[in-house]
Amino acid sequence: MTSSSTARLPVLLTPGPGAGSGASWGGRFAAPVTFALFGLVDILVFGTHAHGSATFSFTPEFAKVTLPNLVLNGAGTAYFCGAASLLLAAARFLTALGRLPLGRTVHRVMLGLLLFFFVIALLAWSDAGQSISFNVVNLLSGTLNDSIPIMLGALTGVICSRSGVINIAIEGQLLLGAFCAAIATSVTGSLWLGLLCGALAGSLVGILLAVFAIAYAVDQVVLGVVLNTLVLGLTGYLYNAIMVPYGNTLNNPITFNPWKVPLLGDIPIIGPVFFDSTVFLYLTYLLLAVVQIGLFRTRWGLRTRAVGEHPVAADTVGIRVLALRYQNVIIAGLIAGIGGAYFTIGSVGSFGIDMTSGEGYIALAAMIFGRYTPFGAICAALLFGFTTQLQSILSSLNVPIQSNLLLLTPYVVTIIVVAGLIGKVRGPRAEGIAFTKS
Repeated sequence: MTSSSTARLPVLLTPGPGAGSGASWGGRFAAPVTFALFGLVDILVFGTHAHGSATFSFTPEFAKVTLPNLVLNGAGTAYFCGAASLLLAAARFLTALGRLPLGRTVHRVMLGLLLFFFVIALLAWSDAGQSISFNVVNLLSGTLNDSIPIMLGALTGVICSRSGVINIAIEGQLLLGAFCAAIATSVTGSLWLGLLCGALAGSLVGILLAVFAIAYAVDQVVLGVVLNTLVLGLTGYLYNAIMVPYGNTLNNPITFNPWKVPLLGDIPIIGPVFFDSTVFLYLTYLLLAVVQIGLFRTRWGLRTRAVGEHPVAADTVGIRVLALRYQNVIIAGLIAGIGGAYFTIGSVGSFGIDMTSGEGYIALAAMIFGRYTPFGAICAALLFGFTTQLQSILSSLNVPIQSNLLLLTPYVVTIIVVAGLIGKVRGPRAEGIAFTKS
């Protein structure tokens, strides 16, 4: 037996005291109350303040196929969405009371419908009475692009957590990946070399995380925060020391151009969104498929999940627990480094201090919201990317909300989702537990 066999298992979200008893009343009714609040906002805020019609466009600029616009009454649309959300809230209340048993899949569908109704009501309110139409394709394509680092960071967190290691250092991995990709591309002029250096930079942070968390059994949450602080300070210092005085040489990288997939890129709505982007989006598709299939359809995935759930039993049957954890944390770091490289050579074209702006932490929230599964984490990451793109578009529409408040949207959504919508989430049982082979 190992010394960790009697340790208490720390997970990122725990059921809390009194779970399963009367003390869980708040937990059982958190989702229904949140559903009802969303419905009331649709009616009392968006519905009562929407004046005129909202026009939605589904044709991007220079598209070969033109689709007709959709015109909706702003107030009526918001009222309908609010009423539908309140019906969903009533169903969730009955479920919480035990009078309407619904499966997990139905709950997820209801959550998706709630968010869909809220977004439609918000868009109807924001574009009602506007002289310009709201381009849905631009919103969706921007959502995918804004979600790339969050999606890759969430995949990183899934691999690490499934291996039994809490990776709070995703933020640092993204930031160092962005920094190294900018320098490498600026110096060499090679985008692919910059992408490789960004990936290796994320892996370097993964090596530090693995060594201290696995070999020295350092508290993994504290370790992750320390690594984030270290990378933030290091990149900030190097930015001021070498990038500012030598910006044209060290901080002027070229960026990947979008590449449209032949035939698929010309499909109305779907083509411009999914098949007309940079290489980073296509790499995200590939990595999602690899991680999803690898975790649940291969021997590596079975061993990884065994190490994250019960490392003692895994060690008993001959699985090299420590070696597998090292391997997975370092490989996951490569994925986060690619996500970091997107900031500089896939999007902005230069490095700035703290340019990741907490997206590594949002990736952690997406991982939890996705219940530690690759596909679920990607879907959650898309939600947070959607809020980022939405606040940008709303700013251009001159909605009566201060720009500073709009910038808070992704973080407010993160808090609402984690606190009020996802319910109880159990991470891998051995997550955060140091394993010592006897």
